[in-house]
Amino acid sequence: MADRAAKDALYEGFAEVARALASGRRAEIADVLAQGERPVEQIAGEIGQSVANTSHHLRAMARAGLVTTRREGTRIFYALASDRVADLWSALQQVAAEHVAGLRQLARGEVLVLDVRPAAEYAAGHIAGARSVPVSELRRRLRALPAGADVVAYCRGPYCVYADEAVQELTRHGFRARRLADGFPEWKRAGLPVAAMTGARSG
Repeated sequence: MADRAAKDALYEGFAEVARALASGRRAEIADVLAQGERPVEQIAGEIGQSVANTSHHLRAMARAGLVTTRREGTRIFYALASDRVADLWSALQQVAAEHVAGLRQLARGEVLVLDVRPAAEYAAGHIAGARSVPVSELRRRLRALPAGADVVAYCRGPYCVYADEAVQELTRHGFRARRLADGFPEWKRAGLPVAAMTGARSG
């Protein structure tokens, strides 16, 4: 039991570091501090948040050992705790770019993004700018899609087959199509742009 408790504590410590970056705002703070030390007021201005909210995020990052502080008069300056933290942030960016298929293109709006989940799920929440085309309706709606478009389809997660079925159907009809490596829940947890609507119809 003692070994189990020690192992639980060890992995909980790992998870605490992950949770400290599990926010779009904290990820942006890491990006800012990767450029160099900043006072809290300047960090708040750069991420478009109040000093109070920014301080809250910085305290969470400090508890996880990701940032350090120093005082200069009445001002508190924050910095990444070490080059290893900067390496961690860089690795997270690389993983996102490599494993969330088309992330950079999606962010720039260069692809047609199809949400192939049921319409009710799209209405509850979806990737900002995505078009709702449930996989069950895809074949009859292909003509409405812009010819020659680069298409990224997504659904509920990495093991959801809707996106795979959509990519197969789109490819058969001449579209350049691929699936998002993950799905909407992962996109939302990553702090990426999302939208929702009430009483939406697919289209």
